[in-house]
Amino acid sequence: MNAHGFVSQFEHLIKKGRSLRPGKIIRPARARIPASAPKALIFSPHPDDECIVGGLALRLLREARWNVINVAVTLGSQKSRRAARRRELCDACKSLGFGLILPREQGLERITLKSRKHDRAHWKAAVKIIARILTEQRPRVIFVPHENDWHPAHVGTHFLVLDALKILPASFPCHVVETEFWGQMTEPNLLVELGAAEAGDLVAALACHTGEVRRNAYHARLPAWLVDNVRRGAELVAGPGGAAPDFVFGAIYRRRKWSRGRLIPVQSQRRFLSRTMNAGKLFE
Repeated sequence: MNAHGFVSQFEHLIKKGRSLRPGKIIRPARARIPASAPKALIFSPHPDDECIVGGLALRLLREARWNVINVAVTLGSQKSRRAARRRELCDACKSLGFGLILPREQGLERITLKSRKHDRAHWKAAVKIIARILTEQRPRVIFVPHENDWHPAHVGTHFLVLDALKILPASFPCHVVETEFWGQMTEPNLLVELGAAEAGDLVAALACHTGEVRRNAYHARLPAWLVDNVRRGAELVAGPGGAAPDFVFGAIYRRRKWSRGRLIPVQSQRRFLSRTMNAGKLFE
């Protein structure tokens, strides 16, 4: 195969992928998870983020039998779409085997730094709701966008969850895994390998968000993003000039720990997590 043929196949796949339909809901996986299983909460700024950044969470569910729950912080800013987005979200979470928590029936409103600065009463009320969820669920790990993830709701969700952690007792511990989508992290410390099965299931679940992928077929482009994560993560995680791992698909994260009221680095800070390693071992 020459270079032009190689690239043409990519072009063909992307165009064909635009017509992908929602994945079949075939995984009643949650029924098999022990009640005592550790919990992981994904704090998603919008319906669909649970699929986009959910690679490591999906591995925790399948390899370590963790209870993975998506916390849908908002249902989007377009009120006319919220009922539909909620249905799409339920289908996507069911497809992946994730649980689902809605902080409010219509989601939280105006989760942005602008609200944090100028509408303190509104922000404080939202922080208390998230703090209550954290207290009730007692997660071992939480997933949250990093502080520079560009989109106002993504950045707002980061500070919303961190502000909620700050009002909990100092004895409350958890691992914090920061995610990226719109804005790239400059200092990630974890590259997680995803197999074709996991990547395909994320694409199928993302296709459940039919109203969103109809206007922008980003479900078809998700595999390309996962491929590029391996390119970036090889050196961002291992350091300049580091050897690239033999991954095809990967997800980039920053892993830290919340302890005694603050974020602290973790031991073995920079790491590749291959498919041969159990994802649960990261958080023992």
